[in-house]
This record gives sequence, structure tokens and C-alpha cells, in this order.
Amino acid sequence: MYRSVCYLFIPSFISDIHFYYYIKGSYCTFLANYTCVFSECVSVTEGDSVTLSVDLTEVKDGISWKFGAKDVVIAEMNAENKNIRLYEERADGRFRDRLKLDHTGSLTINNITLTHSGLYQVFNKNTKTKLKIFNITVYARLPVPVISRDSSQCSSSSSDCSVLCSVMNMAHVSLSWYNESRVHSNISVTDLNISVSDLNIRLSLPLEVEYQDTNTYRCVVNNPITNHTQHLNITQLCHKCSGFIVVMCCAVVGPVMIVAALLIFCRKHTHTQQQGQCKPANTSVKICAWFLFLIKV
Repeated sequence: MYRSVCYLFIPSFISDIHFYYYIKGSYCTFLANYTCVFSECVSVTEGDSVTLSVDLTEVKDGISWKFGAKDVVIAEMNAENKNIRLYEERADGRFRDRLKLDHTGSLTINNITLTHSGLYQVFNKNTKTKLKIFNITVYARLPVPVISRDSSQCSSSSSDCSVLCSVMNMAHVSLSWYNESRVHSNISVTDLNISVSDLNIRLSLPLEVEYQDTNTYRCVVNNPITNHTQHLNITQLCHKCSGFIVVMCCAVVGPVMIVAALLIFCRKHTHTQQQGQCKPANTSVKICAWFLFLIKV
């Protein structure tokens, strides 16, 4: 989980003004309402838990947590009896069985999802002033990238091997090839100008290497808070295309030849049996009968 704290001191006569600051790749939103507040930008991975701490040793006046632009109240605590109320069915039920509010006023969201991204504000219930603001960004959990041989670029005369590093399309993702510690090439979803909702599209990045290349290559998929790495094994993945074609031909032609031989054998024995020239063994008859039946089907 990544956090960046953005401080903003606001005169008491300014109310409901939005400020935008760009800090370490995250936009922090500041709202003022007759108080000095600060916003904490929190980045978290889908499925994890996050705690929004108010940093109060004692809640004297009671607090109220609100979510989103519509200020939907999702949790409250009264000052008198420390009674806690969670409104998990609000905001389309996205907080169902996920919220926890402790007696210091800190709010925990368990098993967080992409729909929980947004603005969270905690208020003093009596004075109606904002105590703290959080801007949460939830990122999808990253898969491990897959490295495969690009057979469409295979040529028996080429001295290079073409490979692809691929990952399923999702928001805020980029792919990079590294040669040792240097970035060789990279690509992101925004570079392709494709919709992140199109799950049928894979983000792929090609790489050309020589068959005898001894450098160390790795493919890295990352978003703003985490990354996964897959190393390229040139010896295992890259074979000469001519050898690859021979292997494929053997794999296809071999079974065809076996089937043809069995077909000739069975037809020959069936023909000789009908002419009374010989009487094949019962096992051969059964095998041929089943084989001819399967061919007809």
C-alpha cells in the first residue's frame, strides 16, 4: 500500500474550495470548510485491507464518515456512549461486510474492490467540520506476464528469435523489457488508446534476440504501486525455425501414417477373409472391426 500526505492550510473564511496538487503520480484533492485539513492519498491493491486513521486519542464530539461526491454517510460514532453504527447497505451496498470502525475513529475497509476508489471524509458530528480527507485509488491485482515464441515471425534463414511478453488488458498497466538493468522497450494501455473494459485484448510487447544471445532479459508488468517479473529463457524458448517445422511435421504426419497403415491392414484382412484365403486371429478381426466402425463414424 502506498500513501502520500498532502498538507494544506486554509484560512477560516474560505469554504468548499477544491485544490489539485500532483504528488508522486497521484492527484490529491483538498476541500476546505472553515477548518485546517489535509488530504492523504492512498493507493491500494484490490483484495487488500486499508485503514484510514484519524489520529485521535479520544473522540469527544462524535464522528461521521462520508464517501464520494454525494457525501454518503457510511459510518458514525456517538461521543456519549461510543455507540458505532455502520451503514453498509448505502452506496449501492458496495461496503457490505467490509467496514470496521474502532473507538479512535479509524475506519477499516476489508477486501477492498475497484468500486471503493474515491474520496473519504471524516467529520466532527457536533461542529460539522472536516477532520481529515482521504483519496483512495484501488488498483487491480497484477497477473504474472507470459512470455511466448512469436511463431508468425519465424524464418529458417533468420538468426534472430522473436518473443512476445503478454498480459491481460487492465487499467494503469505497462509492460517493459529489461536487458540486465536497462529498459529495452516498454508499452502501456494508454499508448494503444484502447478501452480498459475490453478484456479480449491482450497487451503484448515483442522482443528480438539472437539465438546465441547470453544477455539476461526480463519482462516486467507494473502499475503505480506494484510489479511482477518474468525472466526469458532463450535456450528453452528459442529454437531454430527449421527444427521447429520438422518437429511440427512429425507430430502431424506421424499419426496420419499410422492411421493409414491400420486402414490398409484392416481392409486387406477383410478382403482375404471374404475370399477364404486365410482366417485371421479373432483379436485382429475385433480390432479391425472397431477401427472400421470408428472410421465410418
